[in-house]
Amino acid sequence: GSFPMTSCISGWVMLNRAAVVIPDIYADARIPHAAYRPTFVHSLVMVPIRTLDPVGAIGAYWAQERAATSREVSLLQALADSTAIAMQNVRMYAELEHRARDRTADVERANEEIHQMSLTDDLTGLTNRRGFYLLGESALRAARRNNHHCLLAYIDVDGLKRVNDELGHDAGDSLIADVGDVLRTVLRESDILARIGGDEFCVLVAEPGRDTAGLKDRLAEAFRTFNMTQKRPYRLSASVGLALT
Repeated sequence: GSFPMTSCISGWVMLNRAAVVIPDIYADARIPHAAYRPTFVHSLVMVPIRTLDPVGAIGAYWAQERAATSREVSLLQALADSTAIAMQNVRMYAELEHRARDRTADVERANEEIHQMSLTDDLTGLTNRRGFYLLGESALRAARRNNHHCLLAYIDVDGLKRVNDELGHDAGDSLIADVGDVLRTVLRESDILARIGGDEFCVLVAEPGRDTAGLKDRLAEAFRTFNMTQKRPYRLSASVGLALT
């Protein structure tokens, strides 16, 4: 059935732009219990589709009491993010097709552009340069409409060439993947994180508030923690530049 956004858990996720993990749905007042009693559902996790401006929510459900792990939440959020990108691509395709309806050559070129469009970096699973520009432009427009600032962080990984030369490119790839994992732990779900080059990452933080310098400190601490707790033949470090837009 259908419910108002204010009386169902998917609506709560969309209104709060945040994931929710509920081990026991009958112990949570945000759940319309009567609607769930005929179902097998006892536990769930729900994440928003497009965290900056949600258009829906995606959930996973269990028949027994269970708390979703952070890994499961991340995987579900990645699925939701892919869904948002797919929806964006569908709209883009429709617009291109409309413009080129009576021009066969233009239609073929538009289709080729869509097929070639890849918004995800294969090595890290993060957004790539093209995706960062696409999502970042949308976030900046939303921030300006709401009279908010955005914080842009440029992150240049230290020592990748040396690792490639001394340990091999597999180790270099592992270093970059580790950097991506560490960045995920520091940033919020609403932040736009991308690998835009070989050893270059960018982050767009919407509504950074007063904590503009704190991002550098959190990144440095996260790298220190990784180096102390993980056994790798290399150490993670990066140079970070910040700009408030």
